[in-house]
Amino acid sequence: MKTKKIMIALMLLTAGTAWAENFPKDSLKIVDIEEVVVIATPKENRKLRDLPMAATVLSQENMRANQVNSVKKLTGIVPNLFIPDYGSKLTTSIYIRGIGSRINTPSVGLYVDNIPYIDKSAFDFNYADIERIDVLRGPQATLYGRNTMGGLIKVHTKSPFTYQGTDIRMGAATYNDYNISLTHYHRLSDRFAFSTGGFYEHTGGFFENSARDNEKVDKSNAGGGRFRGIYLPTSNLKIGLALSYEYSDQGGYPYYYTGITPSAIAKAKEKGKEMTEDRADYIGKISYNDRSSYRRGLLNTGVNIEYQAQNFILSAVTGYQNLNDRMFLDQDFTEKAIYTLEQKQKSNTISEEIVFKSKANKRYQWATGVFGLYQTLNTKGPVTFWEDGVKNVIEGNVNNIFDGMKPSAPKLHLAVNNPTLLVGGDFSTPIWNAGVFHQSTLNDLFVKGLSFTIGLRLDYEKMSMKYTSVSDPTDFNFSMKMMAPPPMPSMSLEAKNLLANAGYDGKISDDYVQLLPKFALQYEWGKRNNVYATVSKGYRSGGYNVQMFSDLISGDLKNSMIDAIKESDEFSKFAAMIDQYVEKDEVPEVKEATRYKPEYSWNYEVGSHLTLWEGKLWADLSAFYMDMHDQQISQFAASGLGRTTLNAGKSRSYGAEASLRANLTNKLSLNVSYGYTYATFTDYVEYEKDKEGKLTIKDDYNGKYVPFVPKHTLNIGGEYAITCSPRSIFDRVVFQANYNAAGRIYWTEQNDVSQSFYGTLNWRTNLEIGDAMISFWARNFLNKDYAAFYFETMNKGFMQKGRPMQFGIDLRCRF
Repeated sequence: MKTKKIMIALMLLTAGTAWAENFPKDSLKIVDIEEVVVIATPKENRKLRDLPMAATVLSQENMRANQVNSVKKLTGIVPNLFIPDYGSKLTTSIYIRGIGSRINTPSVGLYVDNIPYIDKSAFDFNYADIERIDVLRGPQATLYGRNTMGGLIKVHTKSPFTYQGTDIRMGAATYNDYNISLTHYHRLSDRFAFSTGGFYEHTGGFFENSARDNEKVDKSNAGGGRFRGIYLPTSNLKIGLALSYEYSDQGGYPYYYTGITPSAIAKAKEKGKEMTEDRADYIGKISYNDRSSYRRGLLNTGVNIEYQAQNFILSAVTGYQNLNDRMFLDQDFTEKAIYTLEQKQKSNTISEEIVFKSKANKRYQWATGVFGLYQTLNTKGPVTFWEDGVKNVIEGNVNNIFDGMKPSAPKLHLAVNNPTLLVGGDFSTPIWNAGVFHQSTLNDLFVKGLSFTIGLRLDYEKMSMKYTSVSDPTDFNFSMKMMAPPPMPSMSLEAKNLLANAGYDGKISDDYVQLLPKFALQYEWGKRNNVYATVSKGYRSGGYNVQMFSDLISGDLKNSMIDAIKESDEFSKFAAMIDQYVEKDEVPEVKEATRYKPEYSWNYEVGSHLTLWEGKLWADLSAFYMDMHDQQISQFAASGLGRTTLNAGKSRSYGAEASLRANLTNKLSLNVSYGYTYATFTDYVEYEKDKEGKLTIKDDYNGKYVPFVPKHTLNIGGEYAITCSPRSIFDRVVFQANYNAAGRIYWTEQNDVSQSFYGTLNWRTNLEIGDAMISFWARNFLNKDYAAFYFETMNKGFMQKGRPMQFGIDLRCRF
């Protein structure tokens, strides 16, 4: 009868699909996911909700209901978590509680099956085989070390000991979106089980490029596979192997032009000038003359070994990751052929962690471990200036300075003869990291239910950069006209085919030592109720801005041009005059210009996990205060040539979080998650030199909101399930809906551009038939228009819109 019902349903619907797993069909309602599916955790001694921290656990049903198919879809579902979906898979910027990172080192860590993903270029991958996601908020550095200052995301794939059979998933949606995946789970014996599968997905694109006949900017194709094997040689020894590979090729960076930036207009007014919009016809349009793209191959593998004795657990986790990618970017973001960036990364990372910990339910619990990491990263980032770039940027900027000289000064002019100009870049930036940690918890301290936790980690990190950045020889002409009052004759001189060279070649290194303590006090009562207070420290690694070399080269090239002019036969006699009217740039040392220091924070938090109404209501509450030092901020260089991370002094962030989940009836369940963050700069002032060489305040950001941090995040969701009669084709019909919102979000340090509070409505209807499920869904059902991302470069603003309304159908089934 079941087979007949499935066949009838498939005849009715020719597209689509997704299955309903055997474990609870009502799993969106309150169930303890950590009890339903037991997944070993190498460091925590207890379930996350029993620990003194703010944590959110998402089951498969939670992910399906909220349409989570990648890490970027977690925005708002978890309180105070914001991950803007923009650009490409290269960029996964995660913000939690006012802490985040647009480029370079992440501020939130990611683990997959207990293996760390070090580079955030690898964070965005397919979620076809995911069992559960844990999101830990607040610094996790004592146990997890570097780059977990904002929190930690732990992803767990399905265990082949728990699931059996072959799962097939297919889906289709508007905008030519298609996907298919197949995974087989097989338990050969009580000792060995494995799973293997693959996926393919195609996205037709949402945004059009007006400069390229309205072609879709963001088309993408991705495919890959995963293998997982678990071997139990004895009753207390487990060996796990995980292997995955994913290849993706996507268009990207659909940035709309928004006009001259408000800050540029304001600064021009201060100087009595007026900024003129020269691209008014392109406002509200995507207009790139070159197609931008991102291609990535990502290999991950790891071995988990766990030994359980009577009183302790010993585990060792070895991980390896290979990332090979290429980004091509029309970096001027306009219809003109100005300049492009081709960035290639080759990264190899190996990590090892050994953890020795007590078992749960002991009066004294402890965990001790060591961690080691080595990463090689080679980045090639050549910037090519095309015809418009040579004339308008290199030649034009110099002549604009000449034109602004006093009327009494000589008339100077420069003409570059190169049709194009290449600025090469080859950078090797290896990282060594080692850590040793210990954490102890004493339960039932003085009174039953009271526990105290103390932990400390010693972390050492060494980084270096070997750099080679050289520009093509620049062939240029230089002329000077000196007007004289009659009857004195005027003088005109010109030197042709002068050559200037610019380049850097060298090596720099730094190392850092961090002490990362944690203190927590917790009181438990009843069944799964507790209140806690925690103090902890976290940090984010420093590093080097390889993209800054284009900016350094431009200054070095200018100085080389001045030297070439002064050394020429035509102008050698006028060297002193040239020094009087043409000043060399002050080019900083490479280390000073490219290095950014580690960022660190202290987090103070109180919270509670409550289980009420006879287990039908779960409430998770927390309030926090975070004090950040040497905060890392991402900016475009003043010249527009590349992005840079700088240390912006201090900031603070405070706020609150609340999550409620309730089973109102056997059919109806509701959930609400809300986060509030107030993040502002407390010590961030930018200086510049005046004509006399004295430092003056350029911008004072004290009291301004930290960019990219929503003040509010909100998710309201619900499920209503109907059990059908035996005569019906379907066993069950489930209606799911959620409203996901965030804002206000300030995009700039000046706080002059922002996205107001906005929300998207999403829904899903599941028709369940045994081990099969047909789903109809919609994202952004009200077609809300909002900005997903905004940035400024060269006094121009660009914005990426959020994805429009989309409808789809899925089919999942198990054999």
